[in-house]
Amino acid sequence: MTETLENRVTVSERAAKRIASILSNEPAGSMLRVSVEGGGCSGLQYKYDVVGESEDDDFVIENPGATVLIDTISLQYMGGSEIDFVDDLIGQSFQINNPNAVAGCGCGTSFTI
Repeated sequence: MTETLENRVTVSERAAKRIASILSNEPAGSMLRVSVEGGGCSGLQYKYDVVGESEDDDFVIENPGATVLIDTISLQYMGGSEIDFVDDLIGQSFQINNPNAVAGCGCGTSFTI
């Protein structure tokens, strides 16, 4: 998929390091798929899966040891986002800073467009 300013999704350095750490314990060639699906307390939620293959129309973000895949449908909801990893007193989690979200839940895993 061709990258444009509208659909650009980035991965922070902290997130790339955490993804690389997770994938290092998986079979060689594993990648992290981030997708959006219906559900959660705000209507849409992020889903994270470790997969072994990409699809032809995936948006691919390459970092050393940390490949992230986003399908074209999810990219419509995530365009302009940054995937980050937060480690604070409450716990550790991936957080997606999504400029398209008009509301979200307290845990940061679901949102409304």
